[in-house]
Amino acid sequence: MTTKKVITRFAPSPTGFLHIGGARTALFNWLFAKKTGGDFKLRIEDTDKARSTQVATDAILDGMAWLGLQSDGDIIYQTHNVKAHIKAAHTLLDKGAAYKCYCTPEALKDIRENMPSGTAFRSPYRDNEKDLDLPFTIRFRVPEGSTHISDEVQGDITWQNKDFDDLVLLRADGTPTYMLAVVVDDHDMGVTHVIRGDDHLINAGRQTLIYKALDWDVPIWAHIPLIHGPDGKKLSKRHGALGVEAYRDMGYLADGLNNYLLKLGWSDGDQELFFDDEAVKAFSLDGLKSSPARLDFDKMDFINSQHILRVKNTELLALAMPFLEVHFGGPLPETLRNTLLRAMDTLKPRVKTLKDFVEQADYLMRSRPIEISERAKKAFKN
Repeated sequence: MTTKKVITRFAPSPTGFLHIGGARTALFNWLFAKKTGGDFKLRIEDTDKARSTQVATDAILDGMAWLGLQSDGDIIYQTHNVKAHIKAAHTLLDKGAAYKCYCTPEALKDIRENMPSGTAFRSPYRDNEKDLDLPFTIRFRVPEGSTHISDEVQGDITWQNKDFDDLVLLRADGTPTYMLAVVVDDHDMGVTHVIRGDDHLINAGRQTLIYKALDWDVPIWAHIPLIHGPDGKKLSKRHGALGVEAYRDMGYLADGLNNYLLKLGWSDGDQELFFDDEAVKAFSLDGLKSSPARLDFDKMDFINSQHILRVKNTELLALAMPFLEVHFGGPLPETLRNTLLRAMDTLKPRVKTLKDFVEQADYLMRSRPIEISERAKKAFKN
């Protein structure tokens, strides 16, 4: 029996920055691929042309590069695969697993308003197929019965198919929907494991139906709980739901942030700190937790400080230099650089982030003689 090579993917939509939750998802996918000798792929899901921007795409790629989460092979853009999406929709149509729906937006609104509460959508054209010279969408024909998945994090889950809408696969303008495009792209990329947030859990049921209708292998699912704020509520900007570039600007090291994200929803016993390739060696899907993790800046600071202690002094000074130069008001003279380098062993244990070097090294950067306040003078007298 041969075992398939593991292929994972991270598939962000370029509608905003790479937020901390997305970075954690990317990290878990990257670690699992590296642990198993597989490939990690990056796919930009840019089919929403109205909201996708190049600025957001660049921010995602920059954040991934800073974290060291490199894609194996070229980056894939979903808009380049539209022909494959359309072909799959027509394959389902030819097999009877999909049908043409001629409902106008007004008709759809009327149908939904008169549907009993909790009823899944079924088009009047589902069992009354026609070839009309009118605009149409292609809808998936949800089969009878139930759909079951075994999720690596959430366990066994079963849905009744009667609760699934007949989803649109191709819009009236011929463009594919997210639900179809994801299945086709994951299949064509050879994705074996889909590790993503549990906000997509219901999509695993819908997508499993599409996989089976196309006679394709269904990937292994692993849906991880979303990150919550310190108060246990859904993570928001006030909690720290920022782009990874914001954490970089706050002075966190990429290794430090990766280590913290690793521990945010995954565990391997009591080990908290992971250096070099220790995380790759330790990672497994078994360690993923089924309960939401809470953002904890104190723990983030501690983990980052431990990584700072391991950085060589010359490299650490270079990393802290942008913060120091802003504080100093320009490039540091060579003599001051040498002074800071000699003091690095004393400064390192006092900082949690690179930005902390500004406060801790301030006394070294001040012009002499240093003016001592009256309050400080009293302390010196003692």
